[in-house]
Amino acid sequence: MLKIIPYQKCYAPDVSVLAHMAISQISDDIYTQQEKSAWSYAPRSSYHWHKRLLRSKSWLVVDEQRIESGRAFCCGFINLETHFKSRGYIDSLYVHPQYQQQGVAGRLYEVLAQWAVNNALPELFVDASKLSKPLFESQGFRLRHRSYQEKRGIVIMGYYMSKALAAVPQS
Repeated sequence: MLKIIPYQKCYAPDVSVLAHMAISQISDDIYTQQEKSAWSYAPRSSYHWHKRLLRSKSWLVVDEQRIESGRAFCCGFINLETHFKSRGYIDSLYVHPQYQQQGVAGRLYEVLAQWAVNNALPELFVDASKLSKPLFESQGFRLRHRSYQEKRGIVIMGYYMSKALAAVPQS
């Protein structure tokens, strides 16, 4: 049974490995081996992911039927920047390769979007990968422009997208 929970520090090592696996196992038809290696040549440290997810609003999807390291298996995560300049920016969305194409990313996005609406964020933004662009389009995001990130000397193309959110009426 898959369950969405707020980020917890004990999952930082799992998040680190999950992000690396999700990137490294993208089809070579979507991103080249060179691009994937530049994006994630090895798992980032647990410390890096803990600090990154702690400084934002973050959720995990865990599989309660699969126990590893004494806890439910982390099969996906998403996080949203809540600081002034980057408020509403979806920083990360990764799903474990064994759980892709099962609606996990969509469920994570729905939780994030509901939180954003409830907290009166006017708009969401994302630098979508070639892989995640269709998901964001299906959720009403519109392309603003292509985006380019340089990682380890390699330029990786993506899509800067945004979506206006409906305000929750105040009672």
